Amino acid sequence: MPIQPPRDLPAIIDIEASGFGHGSYPIEIGAVLPDGSAFCTLIRPEAAWTHWDAHAAAATHRIERDLLLRYGRGVVNVAQMLNDRLRGLSVLCDGWAHDFVWLNLLFDAAERVPLFRLDDLRSVLTPEQAAAWHDTREQVLAESGLLRHRASSDARILQTTLMRLRSPR
Repeated sequence: MPIQPPRDLPAIIDIEASGFGHGSYPIEIGAVLPDGSAFCTLIRPEAAWTHWDAHAAAATHRIERDLLLRYGRGVVNVAQMLNDRLRGLSVLCDGWAHDFVWLNLLFDAAERVPLFRLDDLRSVLTPEQAAAWHDTREQVLAESGLLRHRASSDARILQTTLMRLRSPR
């Protein structure tokens, strides 16, 4: 069963990265908006962004660094796109500690400021929803048929999971 586009839900962003920890940077950003529309882009690494964890980036996301260099958008373009599409919104993510750092790294490199706010998805969950999150997400993922672990797909899964938790069948 395909995932139905949610309506009137918070915007969700997902950021894939070159790895974790010191030196890691964003390589792909995807988001799903409250109306269910989605967008995604690869990010061309800045010259100083050299950290590369082949397991995290290539094996998990199936994104090779040369793909980013060929097809990724520059940081200024990505920052502008995010500001244009997310302006004024409170945007939720599921990995706030990492995503906040990567988003700031992107905007700092672009010499821009985000015109939206990044919030932790857990902040909008009731205790009951938080307890049911993992099982519900796994069910949504299984129903989706999505095989790629990519930013826009992950954002769609997160938004659909939230929708399902807010209006259980």
